[in-house]
Amino acid sequence: MAFLQFLVFLAVTFVAVTANPTGRVVGGYDAVSAQFPHQISLRFQHRHTCGGSIIASNYILTAAHCVVETGTTPYAAEYFTIRAGTHNRIAGGVIVQVKRVVVHQGYVVENDLALLELEEHLTFSSKIQAIPLASAEVPSGAEVIISGWGLTENKGDTLPILMQWNTVTALSKSQCFRKILMSSDALLCLDHPSGAGACNGDSGGPATYNGELVGVAGFVVIGCGTSRPDGYAKVFYNLEWIHENMI
Repeated sequence: MAFLQFLVFLAVTFVAVTANPTGRVVGGYDAVSAQFPHQISLRFQHRHTCGGSIIASNYILTAAHCVVETGTTPYAAEYFTIRAGTHNRIAGGVIVQVKRVVVHQGYVVENDLALLELEEHLTFSSKIQAIPLASAEVPSGAEVIISGWGLTENKGDTLPILMQWNTVTALSKSQCFRKILMSSDALLCLDHPSGAGACNGDSGGPATYNGELVGVAGFVVIGCGTSRPDGYAKVFYNLEWIHENMI
C-alpha cells in the first residue's frame, strides 16, 4: 500500500512542460539561425505556449497536453498558429494558422502526442525544414538534443527571446524505472544532471538523435532542472499512429 501511495504522489508531482510559458531549456545554450529548422513555436491566441516539429510541409507534431481542453478533446484549431523559420520567439519567420488538431486517442501520461494540420503549406528553405521521423529505437546512453523556449529554472518568470538547446542522455526502460518508477515502450526517458533539462514552455518540442525526431517533450518529475530524467513521447513507438492521421 505504501508503494501505491508513493506512485500516486509521484503522479501528482509530474509537471507538464507546458502553459504559463516563462523561460527556456534549463542550462541550455543560445541557438543560432537555421540550427533547428524543424522547430516551431506553437501559439495559443497569439502567445507562445509550446514547441513542435515540422514533419511535413503542412504537418506539425507536438504534445497532446499542449492542445487539449478536456480529456482528449482539443481546443478549436482556430485558437492555434505556429511560427516557423526563426530561432527568435517574437520576430522573423512566418506565422501560419492551424487548420485541424488530432489528439492521440490513447493519450494519458503516455502517448502524449498531437498532430496539427496547417491551413497552408510551408515553403522549405535553409530555415524551414521537415525532420525525418525516428527509424529505430534510441540506444541507451545515446546523446540526444533537445530544444525550445522553456523555463531556465523551476520558478523562472521570463521567456527567452532566442531558442535554447541542450544535450541529454537516453535511458533504458529499466534505468528509467529505477529513477522515476515509470517505464513503458511508449516513453523515452532522457537523463541529465541537476540544473539541466526541459521545463515549462518546452512541451511538444523535439528530441533528436542522428538527425531524426525521436521524442516529443512531455513531463518533468517534481520540478524542472532536478536530477530526475524527463519524459518524452517516443516517436518510433507511435509511427503507425502518426502516418495514419496525416491525410
